[in-house]
Amino acid sequence: MPDHHEPALLAALGRDWIAAWNARDLERVLTLYAEDAEMTSDRIPALGFGASGTVRGKDQLRAYWGTALAKLPELHFELIDLYVSPDSVVVFYQNERGKKICEYLRLDAAGKIVQGSANHLVA
Repeated sequence: MPDHHEPALLAALGRDWIAAWNARDLERVLTLYAEDAEMTSDRIPALGFGASGTVRGKDQLRAYWGTALAKLPELHFELIDLYVSPDSVVVFYQNERGKKICEYLRLDAAGKIVQGSANHLVA
């Protein structure tokens, strides 16, 4: 049984995450997440998905990200760097608008993302 928290596997997950988004393949993105995953971002309220800034579960993630993808036809992420800890990976990337973002992704024992947080620079 592979240890999903090995640094090389965490880095591979980060690269897979970028590739899935760049393919605009929402179902491929969602395969990286646990059923009960939660995502936090300051962009969530702006798209009408709750004032808390957090969505929970794959159904809410699918609805939120589906809406976001529809509004961002040029979406593209350029990987800058990856940072790992024993149970997480931070994907540091630049989006199609030149904004730099850090995405914190915490994994469960099975190697699925259970918590994600998009971290943006303070304007």
